[in-house]
Amino acid sequence: MTFLDRFSPDGAPTATPVPRPEYPRPQLVRDRWLNLNGTWQFEIDAGDSGLERGLVERPLQAEITVPFAPESELSGIENTDFLEAVWYRREITVPADWSAVGDDPHVLLHFGAVDHDATVWVDGTEVVRHRGGFTPFTADLHGIAAPGDTVTVVVRARDTRHGPQARGKQSNRYANFECNYTRTTGIWQTVWLEPVPAVHVRRPRITPDLSSSAFDVVVPLSANRRGHTVSVTVTDADGEVASATARADLDLAPALRVVVPADRVRTWGTEDPHLYGVDIELRDADGAVVDTVRSYAGLRSVSIDGQAIKINGEHVFQRLVLDQGYWPESLMTAPSDAALVRDIELGLEAGFNGARLHQKVFEERYLFHADRLGYLVWGEFGDWGVSGYGTPQDGQRQTTSFVAEWLEALQRDHNHPSIIGWCPLNETHQDLHDRITQLDDVTRAMWLATKVADPSRPVLDASGYSHRVLETDVWDSHLYEQDPAKFTELVGGLAEGKPYGNERDNGTPISQPYNGQPYFVSEYGGIWWNPETAASASGSSPDSWGYGQRVADEEEFHVRFAGLTDPLIDDPLMFGYCYTQLTDVFQEENGIYRFDRSVKLDVDRVRAVQVRPAAFEKGADGNA
Repeated sequence: MTFLDRFSPDGAPTATPVPRPEYPRPQLVRDRWLNLNGTWQFEIDAGDSGLERGLVERPLQAEITVPFAPESELSGIENTDFLEAVWYRREITVPADWSAVGDDPHVLLHFGAVDHDATVWVDGTEVVRHRGGFTPFTADLHGIAAPGDTVTVVVRARDTRHGPQARGKQSNRYANFECNYTRTTGIWQTVWLEPVPAVHVRRPRITPDLSSSAFDVVVPLSANRRGHTVSVTVTDADGEVASATARADLDLAPALRVVVPADRVRTWGTEDPHLYGVDIELRDADGAVVDTVRSYAGLRSVSIDGQAIKINGEHVFQRLVLDQGYWPESLMTAPSDAALVRDIELGLEAGFNGARLHQKVFEERYLFHADRLGYLVWGEFGDWGVSGYGTPQDGQRQTTSFVAEWLEALQRDHNHPSIIGWCPLNETHQDLHDRITQLDDVTRAMWLATKVADPSRPVLDASGYSHRVLETDVWDSHLYEQDPAKFTELVGGLAEGKPYGNERDNGTPISQPYNGQPYFVSEYGGIWWNPETAASASGSSPDSWGYGQRVADEEEFHVRFAGLTDPLIDDPLMFGYCYTQLTDVFQEENGIYRFDRSVKLDVDRVRAVQVRPAAFEKGADGNA
């Protein structure tokens, strides 16, 4: 079994092939599972009256291919109007052999993501509700569905266009416009079943401690039983590296430290993305295995040294690209697992060593591939979608909803070594005096929640615009100036402690003062280039949009790209940058690649600009 095979076990056999058949949760793997993607009954509920009209009980009128949203081509529906509510229905049979997992098996029904407000019924009984379109949730079907049973699952998803809601880049108008794209409603990630024993392991929390060559592993359990123990074994290609065992009857989440011997230490990084296997066993008082799961981890550190963010104690310049995570035929859902891999490969081929995952909590499979390919990632929440809602009540709703969903994302993604920073908010505004307190509360709540949930990574309070947390770990700006000379002048004040910061239209500051933090320009470029329309078009249109003045030809693109990128690479205090963007997305035509991922310019020239040593990489001693 190869390393990759360990995290994509085959599920129970199905009568027909299913879309997105790979195992959806590579950080917590069990061998028994059943993929529920494929054909479901479906119905649009335009008036959100389906509950009153009996949609829980009766068959639905159409069919849809899950996990693709009904707005997408691959769903078979392709309805891009506002969908206030949609319903799904499917009959499923729980594999009879799942009774072998224990004396009292529990069947778990998992949803990778449902946008936005979901309610799930099984055989007419409501089993779970969840709000938030980017994060997973689970229903325990114990007492409702047992091994061998056939049951009917019904899902209602509401996706209102009114009020504050974390939408990311989903358009709040009927049509796409500028950098806002086709909406996603309902199920858009894998749905699946899994059997577990009554007492079982929940998602482990694995934190590397490079200074001690150790992994700190917290193993949450569903319950405690007298005499139970939990063991954690770290492995590599040569077998067992180290292990630790702890009692599992005293603490609901036993904590173990596994120290890697000096001769087996191998750090995770961009040049060598080494991953250790992590096997977890729960045993009863007689030593019999109750539950076993597989995970993995990378031994790496992220630290702040003055204005430098270091990885494994080294100056690693972060050449990031903005990745929106959309596909023309499937929207926010990747059409295949290979498509996730290909986006990372495209970034690497163009000279980037990582990505800012923009306005979306990406599928966990993407992070798995970033882990194994050594691709640096900044995780972000899709907080856009609240502009214009300024009442105190909306501010309270915003804070509660955002923090809850963001904490779910942090819990899901903590273990991924590729994630080297968190960004809970993006381009927050300070445009009205009576909304400043609201925004400060939201920003501070999101920042504090992130710091409490994960002290091991730097946190940027809000990317671009309003830095409202004075002690934020990172400071940044978004700068889409297209004239390289003006751009160079604007970003040239970092050495004097006066980095470029976004301001109100009238030139007044919108952020707390810069306090000497690590700094980078986390959005720049966005060079508008479409070779098919460049010669004939003038100005933006619904079919073509980009930042500033579009370039006249590809040569001008490359000259501008180099002119904007060079001053960032040459600034010894700049720890990185993030170029907008990896691909075109619908009408936004400023990608290195086209929306269909085909080549639209000389990628080798883009790479050549980026791969020369950055001044930051020379470090304190001035040597590369």
